[in-house]
This record gives sequence, C-alpha cells and structure tokens, in this order.
Amino acid sequence: LNKIFYYSSVSEDLGCRRGEFSRKHYGSVELLISSDADGAIQRAGRFRVENGSSGDNTDYAPGTWHRTDVHLENPEYHTRWYFKYFLGKVHQNYIGTDAEKNPFFLSVVLSDQNNQRVPQYHSILWRKTGTQKICLPYSPTKTLSVKSILSAMSLDKFEKSPREIFHPEIQKDLLVLEEQEGSVNFKFGVLYAKNGQLTDDEMFSNETGSESFQRFLHLLGDTITLKGWSGYRGGLDTKNDTTGTCSIYTVFQGHEIMFHVSTMLPYSKENKQQVERKRHIGNDIVTIIFQEGEESSSAFKPSIIRSHFTHIFALVRYSKHNDSYRLKIFSEESVPLFGPPLPSPPVFTNHQEFRDFMLVKLINGEKATLETPTFSQKRQRTLDMLIRSLYQDMMPDLHKVNNVLNRRSFSDVLPESPKSTRKKEEARQAEFVRLGQALKLKTTVKGDTTANLATTSFCKKEPWESQSFCSNFPHEVVCADSWGQSLLVSTDAGILLIDDGQPSVQVFDKTLQIKQMNVLEALDLLIARTDKGKDSRLLVFRLSAVQKDIETKKLIRSKYDCRENKLERTKGCHLYAINTHHGSELRIVVAIRNKLLLVMKKYNLHNALTGTSLLSSPESPVEEFQYIREICLSDPPVVMTLVDGPTGDSDNMICVAYRHQFDLVNESTGESYRLHLVETNRVNFVAAIDVYEDGEAGLLLCYNYVCQYRKVYPFSGGSPLVQPSAYDFHFSWNQVPYAVVCAFPYVLAFTTDSIEIRLVVNGNLVHTAVVPELQLVASRSDIYFKATAAVGGSSDSSSKERSLKTSPQTPTAYEKPEFPLPSLEGEVPCKNLYKIPLSNLVGRSIERPLKSPLAPKVIPATTTTTSSGIASLPVTHSLSLSRMEIKEIASRTRKELLGLLDEPIPKTESAQKLKKVSRRQSDPKQGAVRSTSSDRIISSSFEGYSERSHLSTSSDPNTLANREESSPSSYPFQLISLYDEDIIDLK
Repeated sequence: LNKIFYYSSVSEDLGCRRGEFSRKHYGSVELLISSDADGAIQRAGRFRVENGSSGDNTDYAPGTWHRTDVHLENPEYHTRWYFKYFLGKVHQNYIGTDAEKNPFFLSVVLSDQNNQRVPQYHSILWRKTGTQKICLPYSPTKTLSVKSILSAMSLDKFEKSPREIFHPEIQKDLLVLEEQEGSVNFKFGVLYAKNGQLTDDEMFSNETGSESFQRFLHLLGDTITLKGWSGYRGGLDTKNDTTGTCSIYTVFQGHEIMFHVSTMLPYSKENKQQVERKRHIGNDIVTIIFQEGEESSSAFKPSIIRSHFTHIFALVRYSKHNDSYRLKIFSEESVPLFGPPLPSPPVFTNHQEFRDFMLVKLINGEKATLETPTFSQKRQRTLDMLIRSLYQDMMPDLHKVNNVLNRRSFSDVLPESPKSTRKKEEARQAEFVRLGQALKLKTTVKGDTTANLATTSFCKKEPWESQSFCSNFPHEVVCADSWGQSLLVSTDAGILLIDDGQPSVQVFDKTLQIKQMNVLEALDLLIARTDKGKDSRLLVFRLSAVQKDIETKKLIRSKYDCRENKLERTKGCHLYAINTHHGSELRIVVAIRNKLLLVMKKYNLHNALTGTSLLSSPESPVEEFQYIREICLSDPPVVMTLVDGPTGDSDNMICVAYRHQFDLVNESTGESYRLHLVETNRVNFVAAIDVYEDGEAGLLLCYNYVCQYRKVYPFSGGSPLVQPSAYDFHFSWNQVPYAVVCAFPYVLAFTTDSIEIRLVVNGNLVHTAVVPELQLVASRSDIYFKATAAVGGSSDSSSKERSLKTSPQTPTAYEKPEFPLPSLEGEVPCKNLYKIPLSNLVGRSIERPLKSPLAPKVIPATTTTTSSGIASLPVTHSLSLSRMEIKEIASRTRKELLGLLDEPIPKTESAQKLKKVSRRQSDPKQGAVRSTSSDRIISSSFEGYSERSHLSTSSDPNTLANREESSPSSYPFQLISLYDEDIIDLK
C-alpha cells in the first residue's frame, strides 16, 4: 500500500534515485582456485571479479548506452599541484617538526586560479604519511599566517615552529617528493593465451598470436622500433635489442603507455618458463590477458599467473560473430574500488569506445593498486626517508642564516617582506623563479609530466557541463527549488518563477521572505520556511492553487494572505527536513531551537486506491498534516537529514549535527546514538546526505574539508548498529565547501569559486571547475547555480597579457600579484543562472520532464552572427525537444557546422605547431608516435585536435544536436590549459 499512496513524477523519481548506488556494479569478491590438467589444485586467491552488473539495469543493448562516468580518477593535472601552481613562480617553503618530532614541509603560493580572477592560496603539507592539499581564500584586508594555514590542516602543535627556506634548490627536492605519488606514465603487460591453455608456462610460450590478436594490438597503440626510441620505454632496452626489436606504444590523455607484449619479448626454446618474458610482464601491476575461444570455453583465473606483483588482470575476448570485445576485470582483494564500472553486458561493438574504456579502467586500476598496503607502506617509508634526509640537510643552513626574514615566517602575511631587505629579496626571487622555470621545462621535455590534457576535452561532452538558464539575473537568491522545467526562486524582490527563455513571473511579493523551500509536484505541495527568529513559520501551499493564480493573473500574494497556510506548533523554527525517498508517507521534521517536531502527511486510503487523492483533497493543505511527537535534543541542530529505515516501522532515523558530533535519533523513541565525533578545535558542518546502497542506508557526513561515509545498519534490539565497518571511507576536499550535492556516481562540492567533482564510491577526484562568484541555487533534481561573468571589451584581452602582469620574470618581494577586480572600466558585471541536467550526471535517458507551470509562449527564433560571419541558432536543450525536432535542427545546421571546420586556423604559435605536426604525420593516429622528445606535448595536442575534428564532421543527428546544445556560450567555464596560464577560448 505504501507504493499506492505515492504518485511520483519522472522528475521526482530521478531526484530520489540520485542517492542510490550499489557496489555490486564494481564486482564481488570471490575465492578463485586454479588447477592443472589433471585437476590438482595449484594456487588460490581472493579477487574482486567484475563482469558487468547483474542488477536490473540490463535493458541497454551493447554499445548503445551513453556512458557518463568514464573518467581518469585523480588526474595529474588536478593533483600535481607543485608542478602546476608552484614551480617557476614566487612561492614560500617552510620546514618544521610536529609534536611527535616528525619533520614536515609546507609550500604556499598566492595565485590567480587559472586566470579566472579568483586569487587563492594553494598550500601543500608534506609529511611521511603523504601530502595534504588545500585552497584558502585571499583577502587583501585579512592577514594569513603560516600558523593559520597549518591549523586548517589540523596541525596545531609543534616541536619546532616552521621556518622559511630561502634556497632555490629546495624546488628540486620538493618536486622529487611530489613524484612519489606515482608515475604519470604506465607499463601494462599483454599476454596472449590460446584456447584451452591452463598454465602460465603455456601462455608465455606462445611465439606468435592470431590475426584477431594482431588487430587487438593495432587497436591498443602503434608498433614502434625500440632501438633508438627516445620516448617512455617502460623498462625495455632501447640500445641493444635485448628485450625485443619492437613494442606497442601509445599516448592516452597525456599519459605515455608502453605495452609489454608477450609475443614481442624474447622467446627461448630451451627455457620452458620463459623467464625473460615473465621478468617484464610479471613485474607489471596490470596485465591484459587476450584469450582465444568463446565464453563457454575454459575460463581464465588470475591464480594461474605466478606473480606477487600483478594485482589487476583484464580478460579480453574477441567475438567474430558480432565483431565485438568482451571485458572482464579481476582485482586482488586489497585493491580499493575504482571505476568506471563495466556495462551490462560488458560487450563493446564500438572498438574505439572499448579501447578508451579499457585504458581508463587500467590506468585507474594501477593508481588504486598503489593505495594497497603492499605499495602504500613502501611509499610511506620512502617518503619518510626523503623528508628526514632533506630536513637534516636543510636545518644547518637555516641556523647559519640569521636575518629578519626568519622572524616573519610564523606570523606575518605571507607575500610581504621587510623593506630593508627588498633588493636582496628581489635578486633571490629572480634566481628562484629562473631555476623553477628551468626545472619545469626539463621535467616536461623528459616526459615525466602529462602533456596538455586540456586539448582532449574537445572530443567529448562532460556530464557536468552546464546550460545557460537565465541571463542577467539581477536579484540576490536566498533559496530555490525546481518546479517542472521552471525554477521557483526566493529573492530580495519576492518569490519569482523563472523558465528558460521566458520572462520571470512574480508569485509572492517581497513581504514574504522564504528561507527554505521544497516543491513536491507529485503531492501538489509547496513547503516553505519563512521569516526568521521568533516570527519564523512553516507554511504549506497547494501547487495547483499557486499555478491557478499565475494563469489567471490574480493579485500577487503577500505575507498577510498566507495566514491560513501556517502549520501549527512551528513558530520559531530555524530548520526543517523532509524524507527525500518518498517510499511511503511524507515526513517533516521541524527544528525549533533544541526541539524536533515530527509531522506527517495524512492519507485517505479510499482516495489513494482510486487515484483521486488530489481531486478530493481538503481545501486547506494544512489539514492534511498531523502532529506526531516532539523530541528534545541537548543542542539546536545545525544540519538535519531524515534516514529511511528498511521497514519504515519504528526504524526511521534523523541524523543531526551539533557541537562537535553527528548523532542518529530514532523517530519513534527519541533515543539518540553517537554516529561520528569530529576531533578538531573548530568544526564547520556542511551536510549529512542520505545515500542508499542496495536499499541499506548510509550517510555522507561533510564538515570542514572532510567527507566521511558511514554505513547505517538496521536497528537491532532498539539501537542502530553504527560501529565502524569495512564499507566506511573518507576523503578530503581541496577547499572547504558550503554545499555538497550527490548525483550518483558523482558527489559535487560547491565553494565560493569552484565545483569539485568526485566519485561517491571512493572519493576520487575527477574534475575541478573554476566558477567565479559561485552560488548553488537548487539541487533537488537538476542542479542550478548562479555565477558571475564579465562581458565587454576589456574581457577579451589575452590571458597571456594578464599572466605577464601577475607573474613577472623578475618579481619584487613587496609586490602582491595583480588580480583584476570583477568590474573594470568597459566591463558590465553580469549574473547568470546555469543548469546542470541531472540526467547527464546519472547517465540515464529519461522521459520528457513535467510541463512547466508557466504558460508556453511563442518566442521568435533569432539568429546571431559569430565573429566568423556564420549564423548560429539559439541554444536548445535536447530534454525539451522531440527526436524529429532534433533531426530537423541537425539537418538545418549541418552545412553551417561543416563550413565552420573550413575556417582558417588562427596563426598563433600553438596553431603553427599543430600545422607543422599535421604536415609531418598525415595519419591522425600516428600523431601519438613521437620521433623526438621535444615533440611530446605537440603530438598529444594534435591527437586531441584531430579527434575533435573527426567528431565535428559526424553526420549523426544526435551528435550534432549535442554540439549545438553544448555551445561554449552557454557555459560559465573556460577550458584551461594544463600547466600554462593561458585560457583556450572556445568562442
């Protein structure tokens, strides 16, 4: 009956599913036993086996489901901070010891984040346990000390206070510390196995592969001659051909990959174990097994391979029947979860899509393996040794240097230095920058850093890309919620209803100040918390009545017209929460200081069964709610979330955050249980997000920089089981968020100037988008946010010119970096509303959303002309168009799009390099093969550029429609080059 009670909409169903996920998508752990031909057991091991989800989502044919979650996790262009933000720029480095006498290093730089006019302090704390990275806001009026930075990193007690290191050679040593995070280049083993082979000796003894194996190798990369090879060699001999004459090599998203192919490594007839081949493939963390035969033939088991080093096996089978590849992943049990999850079934008919998916999976797998105890303990010992050695080398020099500069290291503003030492400091900083830039160039030429990854973003649309929703929005937003395709917004001018491309409609005047709201279309309800302090109340409106007022254009309601909409007993409330997964009845918990008021919506069983609940509901929506009970807490809650129990009968819970803790409160009994204690001096509670893994409740507890996942088990004997679990994990944001939104598989953190996007299952970073003056507006279904963009003549000035101003070659010690103000002469500040469709994030194609409450209006389609003279159509959204409309738009724009490709490339330095590469290598795939070390970045850039051109000429109407929908003019983001400060302007 619970399901009968609730009439859900497509929009609300999708919003509810955003917090549901399953680790089953990432496989299950099995005990795998291998035996010889006689059936005798050889070896056994526990591996996580990924063979595609066995859940309900199996209605997607192979190759037709558009994946949104195929991303490199913890990409180097987001994680290698010292190389990206510090090296070659003026910054400060400090040395000290903590209370346990362990040495540490701190690096701080003040920079304009990606030339987006967002000045920030980037800080790295180097300790034996690893690196910690945070961003802190810059304020010209508020001083920032080293002590406050370390305090933000939870380091408050010291055995020796930090002292600044002035020697420029420290940059070399810190670069070595950063390189301990792992290599940016990879070596993968490729082992060919014939049908029926059951031992590793048999597999390693194959001299040649089949025709299908050769096609697979050609798909992986290019065949290169090892002798004289100047690129990444992956441990192979490039001088004397002792490891074979040829190998397979590729560049993927800026990473160089060398494949150790078993049939290309030296073969020995006398040595049955083929030690030379095992020496390379057996020491690879990841190995690809290409097995001939059908799926029903003898199954491969990773315990067949005798290697203590290989942790991940990718089993690949090729089917001639439908020209497809099937993928299966085996991961040693200790390897953390990594994505992307395999599709169901794990069959790929698109070979290029299979290659990209597999390489992303294997790169993520090797990174995840480095976090296992086997590797992390070795890395920690190495890091500890390097830090202690560097500390011993640096401390004698610091004692010799006795000047005023050392006395400022712990308390003064970081960028400043005393005037008496200005000239000496200028010379030191000039040498500091010169050495850093030389190191940066040397590291890049060596290939020890990823190439320009930003160019690869041309060839696919990311799921978090936004659409322009409302331009020139002049009002301050207090709160909002989506209503169909519209947005109901509480502003300083009243409550407005906004739809894309239509004038806003005022629903309530500014006498009604709504601080928190929920629009529930399926229940025909609008819930709102109004006013503040003792005058605050919870109001309930019927949406149909509000919509009727809009359609009939009656007088705009004021605060005094809402007396009949007040819920009883809610006077003085400062917070409320509703259950997000409406499996049964609607529950509301209202916080009035330290009291919680539980209110539930009454249902008429007869109306619910006949489907007429909305038609015969009471005239006043307030009559539909009944008071249940009151619960007293020790303190007023700051954050509050409702958690659904597995049965809904006396096991529903309320998660509350106050003081320094998160507690669980039983809705039925009022008993509270400690969920998590925050052991820091200061705590800033952000959110407690209820997520449901296979129907079982869990919570993402967000505070300060930390996001902690806690599994909440069902009640047992009246109390929930909240003891630590193997499923629990935590991760740290790079910046303190003010809001966190979950949209499986992603969790998004919103700060004042960025959106940080991570994966829910493991907390790994996938992207950071810089959005100046960012404000999250609504996130129940689609995500709406407000951002500031500058329009006008001066905004077109080149980023190189701005970079020269902010990073002079010979900086002065007393100069702070110049950060342009948001509004300069010739610029008009413009505040826009943007939307990230939830359907893009969760990766499901859904039906057309609910009809907008605003009456449809015919708006003439005006065309604009770009700088190249080509007419561009208005940006449309595929969610609100039929397939025939999409095809019509694609047909009308095909010629314009193809004409755009014929435009001459601007004669910039980078364009000339691309043109030079294209002349030397006519085959786009060969752009990855580099003849000299200096060509590395250019070749990688050309690879992404050629893929972009290939996509642009596609005749697929959906692809063309997506190109139109993803017009750069509708995004507040700009594409940032990897390590340069230049912005690639897509316009």
